[in-house]
Amino acid sequence: MSGEPPYAGLTPDAILDALAAVGFEGDGRLLAMNSYENRVYQAWLDDGRVVVAKFYRPQRWSDGQILEEHAFALELAAEEVPVVPPLEVDGRTLFRWNDLRFAVFPRRGGRTPELDDPSVLERLGRFIGRIHVVGARRPFAARPSIDVERLGREPVAFLVGSGLVPGSLRPAWQAAVDQALEAVIAAFDRVGPTRALRLHGDCHVGNVLWTDDGPHFVDLDDACNGPAVQDLWMLLSGDRAAMTRQLGDVLAGYEDFAEFDRRELALVEPLRTLRLVHYSAWIARRWEDPAFPAAFPWFGTERYWQDRILELREQIAAMSEPPLGPL
Repeated sequence: MSGEPPYAGLTPDAILDALAAVGFEGDGRLLAMNSYENRVYQAWLDDGRVVVAKFYRPQRWSDGQILEEHAFALELAAEEVPVVPPLEVDGRTLFRWNDLRFAVFPRRGGRTPELDDPSVLERLGRFIGRIHVVGARRPFAARPSIDVERLGREPVAFLVGSGLVPGSLRPAWQAAVDQALEAVIAAFDRVGPTRALRLHGDCHVGNVLWTDDGPHFVDLDDACNGPAVQDLWMLLSGDRAAMTRQLGDVLAGYEDFAEFDRRELALVEPLRTLRLVHYSAWIARRWEDPAFPAAFPWFGTERYWQDRILELREQIAAMSEPPLGPL
């Protein structure tokens, strides 16, 4: 890997200049927020407002894909679904500064939702149901879809070619990941075709902020077409009994607004498996970004790959069990 690291020129002065160029005059205060894929900064403005500037990683999304993300967020906001849409300036939401593209969002505060509270899960289910009512109107044209090729086969091929899997562990890892993907493909084949919706795509607890008025959803950066269950399963954790209870609470709220195809419950563990495989390849693909070695110093060690082999074997076992079902 070679070349200048991404965001090399994104200094505090450059951030303030980029914001000023589209009418957001900063007072000099910036706070870097926790984001690896993009660079995200909270900025205080001269007029007293606080905004969030998101600088998109180069070469990840096309302009059309980013604009579809923005349009979806604005469509949801127009339906009073609590998402955080980008701010518009002269009808535009995507801006350029030198070789970087960025968007500006209003700041929205909140805390991590308490997922051990059934009422919180039910309310989250309601709002995800409302997202999916809007998402079902039409598919994304430019953004990707959830499929085994993009999230499974391609990441595995990249990892194999990267040389990052230690030679002593490569046979065991290859056998485990091959068997896991076979189980994923078999599960999708058994379920058959499902309705593809426009999804949040990365609906984990870190992308939900809770206030006294309920949740709001942030970071539609991974918005995609796919089955409804993709936006539900990341809210579930713990043992099978705990996830069963949680699923019942989420669906109790979700089905107040949207129908749910129970066949999709058989995709929970396959989707989790694809996410785990994709995650390792995501770190590997970003290794030239100095933020990644600093954040993931254990990546590439023998212990890391031993843990991944164990994780894959656990997923193979989980995919052999009956699907989750609400109480």
